Amino acid sequence: MRISDRYIGRQVLFGTLFAILVLSMVLLLGNLFKQIRPLLVDKHAPLLLVLRFVLTVLPFSLMFTIPWGFLSAVLLVFGRLSSDQEINSFRVAGVSLARLVVPVFVIAAGLSAVCLWLNVNVVPLARGSLTDLLYETAKRDPRSLLNPGMVHAGLQDVKFFVEDQSGDSLIGLHLYRTPPDAAADAPLDACLHAERFTFVVDDAKKELRLKLYNACFETRKPDGSIEMFLAEEAEPYLIPYGAVRMEKSKPATMTNQEIDSYVARHPELTAEQRVKYATEVTQRYSFSLACLAFAFVAVPLGMQARRRDSSTGLLMSLFLGTGYFLFIMVANDSKTTSGALLALWAPNVICVVVGLFLFRRAQYK
Repeated sequence: MRISDRYIGRQVLFGTLFAILVLSMVLLLGNLFKQIRPLLVDKHAPLLLVLRFVLTVLPFSLMFTIPWGFLSAVLLVFGRLSSDQEINSFRVAGVSLARLVVPVFVIAAGLSAVCLWLNVNVVPLARGSLTDLLYETAKRDPRSLLNPGMVHAGLQDVKFFVEDQSGDSLIGLHLYRTPPDAAADAPLDACLHAERFTFVVDDAKKELRLKLYNACFETRKPDGSIEMFLAEEAEPYLIPYGAVRMEKSKPATMTNQEIDSYVARHPELTAEQRVKYATEVTQRYSFSLACLAFAFVAVPLGMQARRRDSSTGLLMSLFLGTGYFLFIMVANDSKTTSGALLALWAPNVICVVVGLFLFRRAQYK
């Protein structure tokens, strides 16, 4: 191993680790502050549950922070090397540009392997664990599901919202249920609105027994028509909170093997639903190669820096990272498998092609 390999590799590796640490802390704190009040105050969750939440969110954060941290580190390191004329010094000493960037691509390959392991094996389980935490919280304190002023989700694809509380009565119950495997913009399967209600917790049967006043029930039939039912009083309306979890159906919470098995067991899935499952699998592989793709484009872009400060590198990393992740959003909205594949692989191909072009220009400068 040459001295140049150790010199550049150490800077890129330590810069990447520092960037990952900072970005992960920002994402973790953002998620933690968003959830800390519902978990600690409204749901009275123990501290151990909050720690489990942090550990569960960490793999999902690394999914984004590893590529972005590597991109930022390479841009900053090569921007500094270029501004200090160190790259010219290496080239005068007989070290070609292609040989100089070998440690960058070695680190990129290692990080891509880590991302592949995270995206395929760890992140789906972590996302499923977030839902499991909601179930555990509901089982431990079912009353927390009806705390006023909060949207509660996670039980059998049902969302709850209670407007206010007056004495023993709760004011304004809104309950929505989405059909299994539904897209984010899919119509509701059923909804319930009640002007006022009281409830009792049946610990033996693991049920919330609600007595509803001035209630309106709406259900959607298979043909798409709406059936409505009004009642001045409805008792009891039961919400199970201790039932066995339903089969996982959201692609983000399933491993690749679970997705293949689920699609094979459910031939009734629509073409749009099958696209969602295929997109999720492809995204895990394409996203895992982001570090390698960023290595092609980040090195020549970093060498173009003309200032010592880090603002240029940070702005470029922000621009490139945002553009890369926008393609994922486009893929998730795609209605066809070919469109999703194109949107998912396009940013990697663009980074490689543009990077090779910039490399060629840099070699002859």
